[in-house]
Amino acid sequence: KNVSFSKKAFFNIINLCRDTCSYCTYKAKPNDTKLSLMNKQAVKDLAIMAKKYNCTEALFVTGERPEQKYSEAKKWLKNEGFSSTPEYLIHCSEIVLDKGVFPHTNAGNLTKTEMKELKKTNVSMGLMLENSSPRLREIGMPHQDAPSKDPDARLNILKYSGELKIPMTTGILVGIGETVEESIQSILDIKQLQDKYGNIQEIILQNFHPKPKTSMSQHATPQKDYFKMIVALCRIIMPDANIQIPPNLSPENYDEFLSVGINDWGGISPITSDYVNPEFSWPNIKNVEKKCNDAGFSFKARFPVYPEFISLVNNDLKQRISLIADEENYVKESYWK
Repeated sequence: KNVSFSKKAFFNIINLCRDTCSYCTYKAKPNDTKLSLMNKQAVKDLAIMAKKYNCTEALFVTGERPEQKYSEAKKWLKNEGFSSTPEYLIHCSEIVLDKGVFPHTNAGNLTKTEMKELKKTNVSMGLMLENSSPRLREIGMPHQDAPSKDPDARLNILKYSGELKIPMTTGILVGIGETVEESIQSILDIKQLQDKYGNIQEIILQNFHPKPKTSMSQHATPQKDYFKMIVALCRIIMPDANIQIPPNLSPENYDEFLSVGINDWGGISPITSDYVNPEFSWPNIKNVEKKCNDAGFSFKARFPVYPEFISLVNNDLKQRISLIADEENYVKESYWK
């Protein structure tokens, strides 16, 4: 049985954000030292470096429509020649694709038109459901000040992705104050979309870690056995799904999750950090491979689109993939190793 990962570079395009989530340190303020505004040259440079390291994924991450809240973001985009973050992402996708790396965009709640444009260059896209319970938007809850995390809004985007036949990565956060029932309901909501549209390529189960200087800094990380139970329940509910946990968020024991139902590690980068969880560095890819092999699994590098979903991408992207794909539509070992 195969366990896969995606060799990626993390493009922290713009980390200003109009939302505020009480567990997040990704978001920057305009005068923060961690502010990231990647201009076209920076995007091109990182794409060249990613190609040099044989990465196949360019993960594009941005805040939620920062130009709606910050004049600095609006001005910066205007200087680059664009009126919105998604418009800029469409351009960046063309840049990295041209350098031989495949874009995967995770930029919050896009419109259907924006998604349709991005589909031309992105082999897949991502949007975490996080949780489908409206309770998490109530006063004192993590998404109180995050209108884009409204479950209906998120489910709607996932619905658009289905209508557009975009290979879509989604998932839930575990341990942000939700109940077991709410986690199960969230997985069932994802399953319902998958049963209807068949385009959900991957479900990420991400365990919460408290971050200093956030309002949830005193909130505990979920117990390992509890997290394992959620993973196992997800596998029972969706027996054929690709299920992923981020290995850097379970550094001591990520391999233990192979026995409760995961079959993927998500993106692992040899060249960039995880800007959403910068305190957790990526494991060494060789170590992950050894742990998979020791547990009796074959370790495969995949494209940002899973083998069984490549049929959904356009012919230009299919053609580019075929140049470095093996007969199972994973990345050729001779290419990524």
